[in-house]
Amino acid sequence: MNWEVVIGLETHAQLSTRSKIFSGAATAFGASPNSQASAVDIALPGVLPVLNRGAVERAIRFGLAVGGKINRRSIFARKNYFYPDLPKGYQISQYELPIVEGGTLDIVVGEQQKTVHLTRAHLEEDAGKSLHEDFQGMSGIDLNRAGTPLLEIVTEPDMRSAEEAVAYAKTLHSLVRWIDICDGNMQEGSFRCDANVSVRRPGDPLGTRCEIKNLNSFRFMEQAIKFEVRRQIELLEDGGKVVQETRLYDPDRDETRSMRSKEDAMDYRYFPDPDLLPLEVTQQWVNEVKHLMPELPGAMRARFVSEYGFTEEMAYIVTQDRERAKHFDQFWSNLLKLVGDRPELAVQGANWAMIEVASMANRVGAEMTQMPISPEHLAQWVGRILDGTISHKIAKEVFAAMWNGEGDADTIIKVKGLQQISDSGEIEKIVDQVLAANAQQAADYKSGKEKAFNSLVGQVMKATQGKANPAQVNALLKKKLGGS
Repeated sequence: MNWEVVIGLETHAQLSTRSKIFSGAATAFGASPNSQASAVDIALPGVLPVLNRGAVERAIRFGLAVGGKINRRSIFARKNYFYPDLPKGYQISQYELPIVEGGTLDIVVGEQQKTVHLTRAHLEEDAGKSLHEDFQGMSGIDLNRAGTPLLEIVTEPDMRSAEEAVAYAKTLHSLVRWIDICDGNMQEGSFRCDANVSVRRPGDPLGTRCEIKNLNSFRFMEQAIKFEVRRQIELLEDGGKVVQETRLYDPDRDETRSMRSKEDAMDYRYFPDPDLLPLEVTQQWVNEVKHLMPELPGAMRARFVSEYGFTEEMAYIVTQDRERAKHFDQFWSNLLKLVGDRPELAVQGANWAMIEVASMANRVGAEMTQMPISPEHLAQWVGRILDGTISHKIAKEVFAAMWNGEGDADTIIKVKGLQQISDSGEIEKIVDQVLAANAQQAADYKSGKEKAFNSLVGQVMKATQGKANPAQVNALLKKKLGGS
């Protein structure tokens, strides 16, 4: 019988404030242990928390981006549990009344689009960090991270495969960076995901879930979920029972293992924090934040499709990153000026640009956002391909020179003498020379061997150092060889 996989994700996005959520201590990564832990962070007697306005503003920004309800009144609560890196003995979080409720996020898996519904997004403080290295068998505690502002984003159990979970995580990762509330650095722990995984027979009630904690890479997330799904199915098919628990993923052994039994909300004894007043968010504040919001990825994709004639796939690719999308938008505007009333040429040129940029970034190990070519110069380069100034082969050489900072396309073409040869008389002379020197290949083509023709084209291009217009070369060769 078939099994249905059910997945919900909880994501902790570290907010990009310069100070902590309830103190003025810095949040910079990499400082010496305990050098950024204030009296509030280490819970010295008599200290009081003061809420960071910037953290609230970022939560509002997220709520607007996902179309959620921003509660005008929300409550901070104490989540009570003991852990060595939690000096207060409780974590300040939000429980019954979070700042954001609901919202949706559209994801693309293969060619299918799906909407994932969000349950809530709430503000809370991070805990410290236990260190187990170089302590002669003991553990150390670094409280630099204690009090760092987090936005915990919780989904409904809407996802049905590891691939969907990864697509959601990637889309959310892109969004929080797009709206500039989180740097998304997974290695530094700025973006961490917990996956709640269960299986059931189609149509049955939800199964018992297990939570896989602290997945800090998309690859590990996919591997961990797939392993956990297999583990649960095998357990149930063998007559066993899934126990609700928290598990960790071991990438070296590609398996999840039990960490602790899974607590329910009642185990944390939530109650409103007596040191913090209810958070009041005015409509005026929401309007101010909304006014400063950038164009969101979904809106930009729709604009690229309706105004620029992009395919959905093409629009999706160029809007994965805000800086890249802005760069491409400017590039497109400049390219349209060059092609005039033939936008179909611009789409063709945009495809070339996307392929070449991605290829070069991959070769040199750079992010797409690190491209050293301005939108104007990229459009000029495409324009020189479209108007026949350079061939596709030469265009790659020009692009590499542009990437290396040797100037714009026109300068490089002029300095290196790379302009395409389109003079039919000059090309015809070279074609005649190639045919005279390769009589056997010409005879082979006439006898039906198509590969011989490609070899002759290559000989002509080699003789012109790749500068001959390929279309003219093909036409002249076929004319002289009696082809159609």
